[in-house]
Amino acid sequence: QVQLVESGGGLVQAGGSLRLSCAASRNIFAIATMAWGWYRQAPGKQRELVATISSGGSTNYADSVKGRFTVSRDNPKNTVYLQMNSLKPEDTAVYYCNLAIMAYTYWGQGTQVTVSS
Repeated sequence: QVQLVESGGGLVQAGGSLRLSCAASRNIFAIATMAWGWYRQAPGKQRELVATISSGGSTNYADSVKGRFTVSRDNPKNTVYLQMNSLKPEDTAVYYCNLAIMAYTYWGQGTQVTVSS
């Protein structure tokens, strides 16, 4: 079992930046087959994938955030980050981190990001 704890959300003006963190409760970076993802869910909308980073370090981004968001990880800290720059009001959502290890999927509790215009 792995618990994921997120932090870093908040209120920011359009054009500003935030960095989200997601820390795993145990050492998981030694696991060869795993992938991290950041998702978000805005009010009245379905949860959508924002970015992923694989165990090999490959990253992928939704078209809506390419060039503005960067996903990275700190292996010794068992933590994944989502650096969000040039934020827009449409980025307002609850952001969730996700960890997939083979057949198992874990979710963080979510952190609110609000971007004011």
